[in-house]
Amino acid sequence: MSDTMIALRRQIHGAGDLQSVVRTMKALAASSIGQYEQSVSALADYSRTVELGLSVCFRKAPLIGLIGDQRKRLHAEAIGAVVFGSDQGLVGQFNEVIAEYTVKTLASLPGHPRVWAVGERVQKQLADAGVSLQGFFPVPNSVKTITPLVGQILLESETGSSRGEILELHLFYNRPTSRAGYSPVNHRLLPLDERWQMELASRPWPTENLPEIIGPTTSTLRALIHEYLFVSLFRACAESLASENASRLSAMQRAEKNIDELLEDLNRRFHQIRQRGIDEELFDVISGFEALATPTQPPDGP
Repeated sequence: MSDTMIALRRQIHGAGDLQSVVRTMKALAASSIGQYEQSVSALADYSRTVELGLSVCFRKAPLIGLIGDQRKRLHAEAIGAVVFGSDQGLVGQFNEVIAEYTVKTLASLPGHPRVWAVGERVQKQLADAGVSLQGFFPVPNSVKTITPLVGQILLESETGSSRGEILELHLFYNRPTSRAGYSPVNHRLLPLDERWQMELASRPWPTENLPEIIGPTTSTLRALIHEYLFVSLFRACAESLASENASRLSAMQRAEKNIDELLEDLNRRFHQIRQRGIDEELFDVISGFEALATPTQPPDGP
């Protein structure tokens, strides 16, 4: 019994330590969600500014296919894809969901797309599914480290575009749908959508003072398109990170509930064994007392 109580005390202590770790990870995940959601919200203002600049350029030179010329796509299967996942575990089905969605979507595209994975976990999921990977990027661990990642992805895509290897670029990532939910999405980043260009060109200017482009229209358009690509990649990465932490928060909430139930069961068993031991000791004391209190019968005479 003593060994059993010692073992239960050890299990209760271990579960308590694990509970502290889970609560810490839960707090960090909740904090990270807010951090990435704020970055996406702040990026929206800059994105609107870039789109206003593009709307002016498209009015001056509508439907210029500077990146991913539509005519080249007719005889090329140069498709690239960037898949955002996670480096760390404890995120539920986060990587499985985006990997399965990516594999299913890529199967409907022509040729053999060139795929880059962002995150070791999703890289493994894609490799297990038979996807041939072109490269790998580590997942940013803060808002500040998203910018270097976006720069690397842009460099890879621009290099592939200049060689004619990437004329169509897709982004696959999980987008938040609620505080603890997300859904996989596919955003075709390149070539620029013609309908989107037409909508921007017809967008009314917010003031009565109409803007004018200083310098060559083509150079300005290229610079604004580069900023548009940066904003789109940054948003995709930030939303993926927010979804990852939402999934981790949900997993930690389930783990915390399981640990609470385990602690309740262990404490109940511990108190039951302890009470049983106390009862047995009391019974021994009472039995000994009754044995001592029973008068001894004198022996019968001859």
